[in-house]
Amino acid sequence: MPLNNTAAVKPGIIIKDVSHEYAPPRGRTVLALDDVNLEIHDREFVALLGPSGCGKSTLLYLIGGFLPIQTGEISVHDRPVTAPSPDRGIVFQHFALYPWKTVLQNILYGLEKQGHAKAERHEIAASFINLVGLTGFEDSYPSQLSGGMKQRVAIARTLALNPQTLLMDEPFGALDAQTRLLMQEELLAIWERSPKTVVFVTHDVHEAVLLADRVVVMSARPGRIKQIIDTRLPRGPADEMAETPEFIRLRNYAWGLLREEAKAAERQK
Repeated sequence: MPLNNTAAVKPGIIIKDVSHEYAPPRGRTVLALDDVNLEIHDREFVALLGPSGCGKSTLLYLIGGFLPIQTGEISVHDRPVTAPSPDRGIVFQHFALYPWKTVLQNILYGLEKQGHAKAERHEIAASFINLVGLTGFEDSYPSQLSGGMKQRVAIARTLALNPQTLLMDEPFGALDAQTRLLMQEELLAIWERSPKTVVFVTHDVHEAVLLADRVVVMSARPGRIKQIIDTRLPRGPADEMAETPEFIRLRNYAWGLLREEAKAAERQK
């Protein structure tokens, strides 16, 4: 059974006894997460995999400090999470770019807020535009870009701020299948050139196994950790990796776990 067997390494993120509930203006309170415990190591790529509504995005926003921690505690590099911080960058599914700013201006904005001198922030922005393969599109506006290019801008904007941790909420979910595959390969290449701790939310089994060092499978609501799967595989072209027997075995195993929880989620409706 492919369980986590990561050697003892000091964790960068510690999630301890975390529960979270939503109280809508009308209707009953919804328990989104229930007693979640997880440790994520520095420069590790972890995917949170689960059916829709299982609380995986809620957990990501708690790590990011965008939601208050109601029960339990979360620390990042030995500091308790109480609010958003520049050391935790987030990439959303729908890009969240400023439509009135060019590619360059979108990336410069955060650097200016951080107080970088003009020459320095232009140098940083140019390096990350090159990193994500958008050299030549500096003066383009989001409306002139494809979905994949917009997401590259969003990733470059976040990486330019040099966060220690990269939080990604289904960043490729809005893309077509071909662009999604290309962006998965691009993300792995960027991560290998600029290593970060990555927490990646997805409900796509193939994507989770392809990208992550470990896949955290979450249960249907309320979200609990069902199992952690070690998915470290030799890196290579995505299409070649996906054809190896070990990849297929891990993908099928993860799908079996997810399928059980997806059925449970359907019964909750």
